[in-house]
Amino acid sequence: MKTIIRNATIINEGRQFVGSVVIEDEWIQQVLEGDDTSQAYDAVIDATGLYLFPGVIDDHVHFREPGLTYKADIASESRTAAAGGVTSYMEMPNTVPQTTTLELLEEKFQLGAQNSRVNYSFFFGATNDNAEEIQRLDPRRVPGVKVFMGSSTGNMLVDKEASLRQIFSTSPLLLMAHCEDTGIINANIRAFKKRYKGQNDFPVRYHSRIRSVEACYASSSLAVQLAHETGARLHLAHISTAKELELLDSRPLEEKRITAEVVIAHLMFSTEDYDRLGTLIKCNPSIKTPEDQAALRNALTNGLIDVVATDHAPHLLNEKQGGALKAASGMPMIQFSLVSMLGLSDQGVLPIERIPCLMAHHPARLFKIEKRGFIRPGYYADLTLVDPNGNWQVKEGRYYTKCGWTPMDERVFKWRVRRTIVNGITAYSDGIVVDGIRGKELRFR
Repeated sequence: MKTIIRNATIINEGRQFVGSVVIEDEWIQQVLEGDDTSQAYDAVIDATGLYLFPGVIDDHVHFREPGLTYKADIASESRTAAAGGVTSYMEMPNTVPQTTTLELLEEKFQLGAQNSRVNYSFFFGATNDNAEEIQRLDPRRVPGVKVFMGSSTGNMLVDKEASLRQIFSTSPLLLMAHCEDTGIINANIRAFKKRYKGQNDFPVRYHSRIRSVEACYASSSLAVQLAHETGARLHLAHISTAKELELLDSRPLEEKRITAEVVIAHLMFSTEDYDRLGTLIKCNPSIKTPEDQAALRNALTNGLIDVVATDHAPHLLNEKQGGALKAASGMPMIQFSLVSMLGLSDQGVLPIERIPCLMAHHPARLFKIEKRGFIRPGYYADLTLVDPNGNWQVKEGRYYTKCGWTPMDERVFKWRVRRTIVNGITAYSDGIVVDGIRGKELRFR
């Protein structure tokens, strides 16, 4: 099967040009400036007026399977990913049971093969006592080890110094760290309870003062210290504060041993949005101040932030009831990551050419994903076509997450994903997720 995508504005590897892409079966065969009329094709996709990006690679999602499938599962959330132009994801281990043994990890891979509409892989979860299991992981199949250095949803906290040092010293894989200091968080909770005479919950606007800048920085700086001392390859998840950016440097990605991710929630929301959206934007780490948000946005272009992801984390709406302590933390965002970033580009936050770097090229290079993340001959045809004049409003029926809500509800986007191609096959087209499509397991060099 030979297909040509004609007359697209191609955004790839720092360039923008009008051209065509030839796909044969699951592979990109040619990338052309202009068109190719020299041969016949089995299928022609006219992309005039559309932008063609490499498919988004999201290195941080929670799809809730196994054990929490009443609110999300691999089938439903990978459908949602396809609708957002995401062609590959790496999923986190805080499911039920937690993915902390090789046997449970293999069960997850089987679920991915059976149910995922896009390409997939799964992080292994560190605990206080499974360092030996970590050393047995296959680096061609597993992207990394998730280390919860702060207690969050699922409570996989690694809080013993000896365990942390052993994991950092011996892991053969990249370590992705959730960094919040639990001692500081608990002290903040006690202070609030004393101030409010024993109340067991507080308005959500206080969430950023409980899971504070100090809690984030203390934990992130410890992770960076351990990485420097042990030589570990460290990836800091969901950086949320301006202060944490002081721990990072702007060298080229290939020269870094310590890299950082920012997620869409911290780029799109600030504490000023709590009054409007309440617990819908409650997440861990917490949404921070407009000043923090501005610093994170600036870091998209100054080299301090390497990857943009979503931390897509569905909960039912009734689990989001309560305040800073009782409402569940997390929000479904994967369908809106690419269009949100394109909106930021329209606002002048970053050049459009920078978006595939942060959302496809860098994840592929950082995790050494084989033959994905770029529009190149010999690479898998993972692509997304986006309409710059799609002008659509988010509302029920136009989003696909199983939990049935999003903090993006009623937001108007100028950009709209028109088609998502996974391994050369259309997985999503103009509001329709194509049945029967299955992604492939990611492989790592």
